[in-house]
Amino acid sequence: MTKVDIFSGFLGAGKTTLIKKLIADGYNGAKLVLIENEFGQIGIDGGFLKETGIEITEMNSGCICCSLVGDFGTALKEVIDKFSPDRILIEPSGVGKLSDVVAAVKRVEGTEICGTVTVIDASKCRVYLKNFKEFYENQIKYAGTIILSRTGNIAQDKLDQAIELIRAINDHSQIITTPWDELSGVQILKAIEEPITAADMAAALLEAEEHEHHHHHDHDEDCDCEECRSHHHHDDDDDDEDEHDHEHEHHHHHHDHDEDEHEHEHEHEHHHHHADEVFDSIGFETSKRFTQDQIKAALESLDENSKYGMILRSKGIVAGENGEWIHFDYVPGESDVRTGASDVTGKIVVIGSKVNKEAVKGLFGI
Repeated sequence: MTKVDIFSGFLGAGKTTLIKKLIADGYNGAKLVLIENEFGQIGIDGGFLKETGIEITEMNSGCICCSLVGDFGTALKEVIDKFSPDRILIEPSGVGKLSDVVAAVKRVEGTEICGTVTVIDASKCRVYLKNFKEFYENQIKYAGTIILSRTGNIAQDKLDQAIELIRAINDHSQIITTPWDELSGVQILKAIEEPITAADMAAALLEAEEHEHHHHHDHDEDCDCEECRSHHHHDDDDDDEDEHDHEHEHHHHHHDHDEDEHEHEHEHEHHHHHADEVFDSIGFETSKRFTQDQIKAALESLDENSKYGMILRSKGIVAGENGEWIHFDYVPGESDVRTGASDVTGKIVVIGSKVNKEAVKGLFGI
C-alpha cells in the first residue's frame, strides 16, 4: 500500500510552506511524490518547491473534486507505477472540498490515507468562514489534523476565537496552535500520523493515575485512613461530575442533532456548487522583468482597491531586472516578496471572487 497525505486549506493558508518544512525535516529519507492541483490554468507552487528535489506532478486544468475525479485516479495510479514512492503528498486547490478529495483517493486501489490535514490562517478564520462557508466548513469538518498558521502574530483572544469557531464545526480532531518555527517537522508529522486530542491525553493520564494508585495503595473500601477517606470523597465528587457530564452530553447530543439537520439543509441547498461557480482566477505567463518594488506596489494595490474584485490570493514567479528571479505570495493584508529559483518563464496567478481580469492584467502591465 502506498501512503497518502492530503494537505488541504483555504487560499493562502500556508500549505506549501508546511509541505516544504515537512520535506526538509519530517519525511527524512522517504521517497516522495507531490501532486498539486491548482485552481486555474497556471501552476506556481511547483516552482516554489523545485529546490526540494522531489517529483512534482501538477494538475492545472480543473479541480480534483470536480471534473478531474476520473483523471485524478488515473494520475495517481501512474505516479505509483512510475515512481513507486514511499509516500504521495496531495495538495488540492485551496477552494477544493476535502471530503471530495478523500473520496477520490479512496477509489484508487493500493492507496492508504495516513493524514488529512487542513491548514487554517488563524487571523482570517472568521471572515472566510462567513464569506465562503460551504468550502471552508468542509475543509475543517473532514480534517484529521488542523494546523493553524500565523498564530505567532495574533492576540490571544483572537486565537481563542478562531479555535472556538473551528471546534463548533470539528470537535474531535487535534488542533496544532504552536507557531511552526517552534516545532520540528518530525513533531508535526507525528501529530498528523498519530493525532492525540486533549480528551485522549486526559483519559490516558487518568488511567495511568488510577493504575498507579491501585498498585501502591490497594486498601479495603471500609478503610478509614486519611488517604482512603480522601479517595472516597473524591469518588463522590466524580459521581456528581459524571451526572453533570451526562446532562452535558445529552444537551450536546441534542445540539449536534440540530446542527446535523441544519447541515443537511445547507448541503442540500448548495449540493451543486463547484469551486468555479464561486471563485474566479486569472493566470498568465509573462517574459516581462520586474523590480521587487513594482511587485510590492501591485500587491498593495490589490489590497486597497476593490476595482480588482475580492482578491483572496495571488502568487507568482517573475524575472527581475538584475538577473534574479522574484517570488511572491499575497493574501489580504499580508504579502511576501523575495528572490528564489528561476523558472522557464514568468507566471502570475490571482484568485478571488468576481475578479476583474482586465484590471488585474493592467495592474501588472500585461
